[in-house]
Amino acid sequence: MPKDAPDLGLHDPLAESFPATTEGRALFWIAVLFSVFQIATAAHLLDLSSQIVRAFHVGFLTLLGFPLLVALKRKGVPFKAVAWALALSGVIVALYQWWEYTPLILRAGDPLPRDIFLGIVALITVFAAAWLLMGPALPIIAGCFLAYCFWGEYLPSPLNHRGYDFSQVIDHMAYGTEGIYGIPTYVSSSYIFLFILFGSFLERAGMIRLFTDVSLGLVGHKQGGAAKVAVVSSGLMGTISGSGVANVVTTGQFTIPLMKSFGYRPAFAGGVESTASMGGQLMPPVMGAVAFIMAETLGVEYVEVVKAALIPAILYFASAFWMVHLEAGRHGLKGMAKADLPSPIKALKENWYLILPLGVLVYLLFSGFTPLFAGTIGLALTVMLILGGSIALGLPNGVIRIIFWIGLGAIAAAFFEFGIMPVAVAIAALIGWNAISKGGRETLALCRDSLAEGAKTALPVGIACALVGIIIGTMTLTGAANTFGQFIVHVGEGSLFLSLILTMITCIILGMGIPTIPNYIITSSIAGPALLELGVPLIVSHMFVFYFGILADLTPPVALACFAAAPIAKENGLKISMEAIKVAAAGFVIPFMAVYTPTLMLQGGGPLAEAFGFWPGVAYIVVKTVIAIGLWGAAVIGWLGYPINWPLRILAATAAVTLIAALPLTDEAGFAMAAIFAGLVWRTRTARRA
Repeated sequence: MPKDAPDLGLHDPLAESFPATTEGRALFWIAVLFSVFQIATAAHLLDLSSQIVRAFHVGFLTLLGFPLLVALKRKGVPFKAVAWALALSGVIVALYQWWEYTPLILRAGDPLPRDIFLGIVALITVFAAAWLLMGPALPIIAGCFLAYCFWGEYLPSPLNHRGYDFSQVIDHMAYGTEGIYGIPTYVSSSYIFLFILFGSFLERAGMIRLFTDVSLGLVGHKQGGAAKVAVVSSGLMGTISGSGVANVVTTGQFTIPLMKSFGYRPAFAGGVESTASMGGQLMPPVMGAVAFIMAETLGVEYVEVVKAALIPAILYFASAFWMVHLEAGRHGLKGMAKADLPSPIKALKENWYLILPLGVLVYLLFSGFTPLFAGTIGLALTVMLILGGSIALGLPNGVIRIIFWIGLGAIAAAFFEFGIMPVAVAIAALIGWNAISKGGRETLALCRDSLAEGAKTALPVGIACALVGIIIGTMTLTGAANTFGQFIVHVGEGSLFLSLILTMITCIILGMGIPTIPNYIITSSIAGPALLELGVPLIVSHMFVFYFGILADLTPPVALACFAAAPIAKENGLKISMEAIKVAAAGFVIPFMAVYTPTLMLQGGGPLAEAFGFWPGVAYIVVKTVIAIGLWGAAVIGWLGYPINWPLRILAATAAVTLIAALPLTDEAGFAMAAIFAGLVWRTRTARRA
């Protein structure tokens, strides 16, 4: 590892598995129990009020998070004692919320001394867990907001507020649905955890291998095939995995060495993988779990968020693919031998059943079912396929296997008519069948490990959601969002572009060390209403801050995804970051284009849709964006079948920027410069051939 590349554990302290000790096994089973609890509440096998589910969710996060992190860092007995004390404190808070559920509702706004004490304990455990899991950035920001609740009344106008009593602040933050148990924790305890488990089961069932084989077979033999495999496989992984950094350390273990072996520079290989992996958060249906929070916040159906994200996500990956193609051409990097590559058709024939749960999930989401319903069905179907596949291997080939699969499919379909019970009974029967066969016991162990791994993966996301609830709670209590929002509106009255730049900078600064979910929640709460007042459609403004929250993980000096790729690429994380910015260039321009032309996100409004109609407007903006991406790639890489000189590169960059601007006459000027550029390139190429 380069000496100036940080240890991966700094950014992903839970990268290792559970320790092979008695304590490690205990934590492993706590993780399994956590996942079982979340599945039981999601499937309504265990009916509890939403507030209690949220409290137990945070309690499990602290119970698992503190001792696991200390065990993985191999700390001594004093640290372990403190970790278990904090873990048990979190459990006591959760049990108190359950035991005192009705009395707490009845005395809301008039807390008892013990309510205040346990509220303080809840805040301390959440802050400490976030600090240990994600570093100091998010806890410091949340702490500043909490301090504003206590002492904001002493600030000069217009930053001050009317003042709030200590007990009122604690009651607001630690109880009810405005603070740590607010909407982010609700979404984490229902949608996000379920989809993380869904991805964990699919990965262990062989989905990564399927995506890799399909990607290798489709593009591995093309120019720069190794890097194109990274783009395609990471894009596919994004459909089931919501974590960009997790994508880097899973698919990157294969793709980065592969790119280096075919001649790509280590920094560029790391940059490609980082860009593609972070883009996975833009790719429906999972979208880094932000899609669920966005739908809940905006009060719209999930499909509306997916609709807005679809075209920009495709353009993002198309841009990365184009950059990779040009870089490969500039350095003469050929593809792999086709004979050595797996057949995508064969891979799909052998593992087609793995796509079924994903297909059903997408169908349900687009049919208007809630993410909770769709996620429960998708997870149940995945478990049935894994368990049923193990049993089917022991059955005689032919008619009996076909009857078995038809019966299993009928039981799965019964969910829509009779609810979860037939599926739960079928899964219990499959577990029993697998338990009495050798291969089946191995399959059960795989499912058990998936439950534990899913719970471990959910730790940083869940804790971040709980802590960011304090920021949201501060805004609802004090109205702090209005102050910053009014400033953005004031700037935007003179120039919408300057307001967008200000919002972008805010997102990127907040993204330095803060995961995408809390970054999105904070910035959308502040900037979303302000941009709406300036005429930007609400969903477009939320997608705008979402994009730049993701790109913050590629921009220096923090660049979490790039530093996660650094030890794999054996290169400086900052060098990888600079390459990632080049590859992800389209990601920086697409949000601006969507603000000026909402049809890019399939939203109504904008001069194009009004002048030519909605679908012609969509076609026009997509073509324009594709041309802008093509020009930008040629300008940045300096290659278009042959090396292009600086005057041509400057012309291409100017044309691309002009096409992005969406101001009067800029499209005409941009197309004219693009035509001139194309003519000069064609003439030069013809002369070179002659």
